[in-house]
Amino acid sequence: MTMAACFKVSSLQLPCNHLQPPGPPPNPMVRVRCALSKQAHRFLTSLSNNAAADDTSVSNRLIRKFVQSSSKSISLNALSHLLSPQTSHPHLSSLAFPLYLKISEATWFDWNPKLVADLIALLDKRGQMDQAQILMSDAVSKLQLQERALALFYCNLIDSHSKHRSKPGLFDSYTRLKLLMSSSSSVYVKRRAFEAMMSGLCAMDLPFEAENLMEEMRELALKPSVFEFRSVIYTYGRLGLLNDMKRCLTLMESEGFGLDTVCSNMILTSFGAHGELSEMVLWLQRIRNSGVGLSIRTYNSALKSCPTITELLQDLKGVPTTIQELMDNLRGDEGLLVQELIGSSVLEDAMEWNLLEGKLDLHGMHLGSAYLIMLQWREELRSRFKDGNCIVPAEITVVCGMGKHSAVRGESPMKRLVKQMMIWMKCPMRIDRNNVGCFVAKGRVLKDWLDKFPVGEQSKEANSPNDLIAISALAYISIRSSLFDVNHSTVLQSS
Repeated sequence: MTMAACFKVSSLQLPCNHLQPPGPPPNPMVRVRCALSKQAHRFLTSLSNNAAADDTSVSNRLIRKFVQSSSKSISLNALSHLLSPQTSHPHLSSLAFPLYLKISEATWFDWNPKLVADLIALLDKRGQMDQAQILMSDAVSKLQLQERALALFYCNLIDSHSKHRSKPGLFDSYTRLKLLMSSSSSVYVKRRAFEAMMSGLCAMDLPFEAENLMEEMRELALKPSVFEFRSVIYTYGRLGLLNDMKRCLTLMESEGFGLDTVCSNMILTSFGAHGELSEMVLWLQRIRNSGVGLSIRTYNSALKSCPTITELLQDLKGVPTTIQELMDNLRGDEGLLVQELIGSSVLEDAMEWNLLEGKLDLHGMHLGSAYLIMLQWREELRSRFKDGNCIVPAEITVVCGMGKHSAVRGESPMKRLVKQMMIWMKCPMRIDRNNVGCFVAKGRVLKDWLDKFPVGEQSKEANSPNDLIAISALAYISIRSSLFDVNHSTVLQSS
């Protein structure tokens, strides 16, 4: 008997949109993204149009036709989208199971434990316990003779339940995994089990229980890794338990794990999320003294916690155009915070400088970070051009992106900010015709511009209509020695 034969698909009813209960707020530690293909989007749109009629037979026919006419990747793409806690079609979640059954009949189908774990978690969340239990029994039957594979399946279950914020499901999987681990002699199984259990507890905002689990690791002669410590530290910080965060940090260092950029950013983010600017300043000073490098994420975490900078960027008309002007607007801890950032090497890491091109890449930066980096970049250019031995690149480029990954429609906020800053500073850089996500200018032209405006001079007072038109137009065409391809990857470590 096939899996599909175990269930009466036709009896599954489509919920009406207005009857669907609102789900819990998304877990801040979960960043699930499932890009939906065009064919899958059309399929889900058809299902949505049918949902109001609540006609199960039509839904089953649409599912059958979609799977028969779609490739493996497109079919699984649609299913993964429905299984995601962040799906844009939550009212169709009841159709994930019949879609899976139809997919399982395809000739190309390969049983996937991660996919099954995601489906079980969704069914559990929806209260469809019978279907979830049959899938669970089937999975255990397939994997019972493969200890590692079964352990990883339970790890996947814990992860899936935690993403759906389901404590009953998580603790059921937790108990199953712990029982398997206790009877195993494999160090690999034990480590993976502890890692998954701690991740699940931290995702469910249970850092004390997660920390107790580290004690159990020690009793089994397993030393907690930096991963376990980071998970607990960040959970304490995210929940505002800052004293416990510091205590766990001290414990981590006593175990021989030194500070690194990732852990430092987690702690900085935690202080910032709870308005502890003075603690952020002290922490940045400690990072600097310990020799740990800062990163773009450090800028992002620190500057989004500065209310003055956030307020300034709400209205781009009055933003200071030099570092000195900005510092004059900042008071107390905000000024000290910015001063600590300016003294780091983040700008240097974001720049390339050679005979052909000088490039500043703003990818991965929040608005506040891009704003401060642009101010620093202007001063850095002036310093380099004044150095008689410094080369002047044939072309200088500022890469701000085209807004493909922006959460808002239209022109990206980053590009709008950079364009406005070019206008205020009367900078001769223009939008590149070959790549509208870049601003370009000849190196010599920029050098002459910087020589013309002394340090600290106000440059916003004479913004005539002609200035605005000239700056924002796509009239400047640069002969580039090599084309720059704006392929990039968004860096997202934990934290």
